[in-house]
Amino acid sequence: MNLSRQLEPRYMEIAHILRSELNGFSVGDYLPSEARLAERFGVNRHTLRRAVDELVREGRVLRHKGRGTCVLAQHIVYPVDASSAYSKTLTSMGFRSEAVLLGRQHRLATPDETRGLALADDSRVIEIKTLRLLDDQPISLITHCFSDRYEQVLHGYEGGSLRLHMEKNEIRLKRVSTLIGARVPTPVEAIQLLMPRHAPVLTIRTISADPAGTAVELSRSVTRADRFTYHITSGEQHEQ
Repeated sequence: MNLSRQLEPRYMEIAHILRSELNGFSVGDYLPSEARLAERFGVNRHTLRRAVDELVREGRVLRHKGRGTCVLAQHIVYPVDASSAYSKTLTSMGFRSEAVLLGRQHRLATPDETRGLALADDSRVIEIKTLRLLDDQPISLITHCFSDRYEQVLHGYEGGSLRLHMEKNEIRLKRVSTLIGARVPTPVEAIQLLMPRHAPVLTIRTISADPAGTAVELSRSVTRADRFTYHITSGEQHEQ
């Protein structure tokens, strides 16, 4: 006899069943009404609502007032290693990935960029901002910074994979440093990522170098934490 299962609250049992059934729904589908689910499980609406609350808390579903409970896209486990490239890795996982150019500018390097890219004091950098879409949904905002000696290489970039753009110009990059953090988004970031202002985002600071070990790019990404989980690996499974 499984005593731990026997002692599990009824709403948790229902949550477990509903969780296991979510794979049968598409993103954006609505669950049956709470009244129908309560009838199916033979419980009152309060118990059923507690079960659904568990799925809401886990970020699996979202209640829309007056419409019902909507199934959300699930976490993407993204492998981070020396050779992982955002667009190619996500495409290989079956997602339709797109990078939209939001803007570019020339400016003085910050102290962090000066250190990270081994630049001389008062050096200038090229900053490129992109919005990453997965299956047409915003997932990440990325700020890419390069020394201005790459101005000619980056001049023709109009969107898409920056890594691929660099490769076409015979510059192959590998990730040499990754720093991961978390915070809440700014109001502008929340609007751009179509997410609640209070929900967390993951912040990723990455330095990528050429085969000689020279730092070429320092990027900072802001990614929806309800969609992404980063898996740090030591191998080079994603060599392009």
